[in-house]
Amino acid sequence: MHQPAAALAQPLAPAPQRLDRSRFSPENRRRLSAPGMRTFLAIADLWGLDETQRLLVLGYPARSTFHRWARIAREHGSFTLDVDTLARISAVLGIHQALGVLHESEREGVAWLRRPHSATLFGGRPPLELVTSGTQDGLMAVRRFLDAARGGLSMEPNGADRDFTPYTDADLVIS
Repeated sequence: MHQPAAALAQPLAPAPQRLDRSRFSPENRRRLSAPGMRTFLAIADLWGLDETQRLLVLGYPARSTFHRWARIAREHGSFTLDVDTLARISAVLGIHQALGVLHESEREGVAWLRRPHSATLFGGRPPLELVTSGTQDGLMAVRRFLDAARGGLSMEPNGADRDFTPYTDADLVIS
């Protein structure tokens, strides 16, 4: 049975993308683990996280495991974190970066993390409570919130934005 010409001219559905499993290979995870842990430790210091909060952010590894990771990372040694821990560290890096974009100083970004927030996501509690809840979902929710804020949603304007005067038609130069 022949198909009508119109049916033949329609584009095929895109083939499902194959997951690039090399991102999760032990070699790639080993390459990222020590630098990721060093960066995490620096951010945790900046944010003033205590040991329990650090463990919760990382998925609650054993204390001895955490201290071994930290020691090896500081010595620029080699070790391999699992995918979950690396994803958590990636979320922390994204949160830190977004705070740097949204706030004029690191101190202001840390203050935002620590003070109660009225957004529904936080329920009047500080965002840091969600970051240190022990769940990857909590970390990712804060990261998504801040990414949305970077796009202009959900945040009070910072000092530079507060003083911004909108452009008018007279400001446009058409050449």
